[in-house]
Amino acid sequence: MIAWLECEGRGTRQVQYRLRDWLFSRQRYWGEPFPLAHLEDGTIVQLPDEELPVELPPIDAYKPTEDGKPPLARADEEWLKVRLPDGRIATRETNIMPQWAGSCWYYLRFLDAHNTEAPFDTALEQYWMPVDLYMGGAEHAVLHLLYARFWHKVLYDSGLVSTQEPFQGLVNQGTILAESYQDDAGKYYYPHEVEQNNGKAVAKTSGVPLNVQLEKMSKSRFNVINPDDVIDRYGADAIRLYLLFIGPVTASTPWQDAGVEGVYRFLQRVWRLVIDEDAAGTTESELWRELHKTIKQVTEDTESIDKMNTAISQMMIFVNTATQTKTLPKETLKIFLHLLAPYAPHIAQELWHRLSEAGFIAHEQWPTHDEAVLTSATVTIIAQVNGKLRNRLQLPADATNKEIEEAALADERVQRFIEGKPIRKVIVVPNRNLINIVV
Repeated sequence: MIAWLECEGRGTRQVQYRLRDWLFSRQRYWGEPFPLAHLEDGTIVQLPDEELPVELPPIDAYKPTEDGKPPLARADEEWLKVRLPDGRIATRETNIMPQWAGSCWYYLRFLDAHNTEAPFDTALEQYWMPVDLYMGGAEHAVLHLLYARFWHKVLYDSGLVSTQEPFQGLVNQGTILAESYQDDAGKYYYPHEVEQNNGKAVAKTSGVPLNVQLEKMSKSRFNVINPDDVIDRYGADAIRLYLLFIGPVTASTPWQDAGVEGVYRFLQRVWRLVIDEDAAGTTESELWRELHKTIKQVTEDTESIDKMNTAISQMMIFVNTATQTKTLPKETLKIFLHLLAPYAPHIAQELWHRLSEAGFIAHEQWPTHDEAVLTSATVTIIAQVNGKLRNRLQLPADATNKEIEEAALADERVQRFIEGKPIRKVIVVPNRNLINIVV
């Protein structure tokens, strides 16, 4: 439509930014002080350059004052009062920018955080900028990112940065949801204040019926899971892996304690896989093929960012295959640990050393798959009846769904579990080499 209007000479394309006011009402101690001062007659003046930067003074209490003034109003008179170059005494502005100003250029300061002579080194800025990927909530796009972009363009026009744009890509991550309990008056309750009565949630003290809903975790809704408690019980790798496994990074997903437990068990299996080598089952060629399939999928899914959950699923499939292998070569385990390391770095590093490897696994070369290995003549198809493993079928790699179904129904071991029972559904999942017969 815009192109047509331009072609007809009836309109022109224009980008209009709707900048919103910065929210400074949540006054805290930590933040950027305004380099301003107030005279007795109410005049506001700028502080002279020699007073910059204005540094936060030490104070005893960090809460706002009883009369609603910001925390800096508690500072000593020695800091509050400032003598101007003309000899007049002024009172410093005690409101602060609650980290808004810093958030507009922190990505530049991170390049050279200990530099006391300049905001950042020019050579470092030219090497690292622009930011490859920015991850933040959707609200960032209309607030922080617009302001950061404005600041960056001012710096570019001033010749202080080498790129016109600060960020190359943006991904809005989803939120973690959790059950909250709320009465009809809008009051929220902590989980320990709730009990079940005939299958319905009620307040323990009053018996008031409560509405149970999935909402974004928030302190105001009393539905926050303390990550420290989860880490103490399962470890940092488990919570990291779980958050990546429960869905695409951009999706909002409910928190489930059972899910963390499942990921924790997977990491235990990985540990045993490296420490113990006494399982039996599939052939080495199948394991080698599954490894290269895992290399390919983990690499592709990790690079896509929003498919990390399926990368973890493939690693779980590999572990299932590896636990049934008669022999498990050290080289195979090393390659798998490379793939696991970005997702569960602590256990991967520990097992790397258990394999008598030195240094950091993160510094090692990322593995590459061999396409020729993936195009082997035959594949192993898992045959299930009502979701339970009944046999493994060796079939041509290019077998159709119909051919897989026919082979499974003709298999002697599978027939023992479906004999005399009506078949309700046959599910073939080619990309997972699986067929499930529901009877």
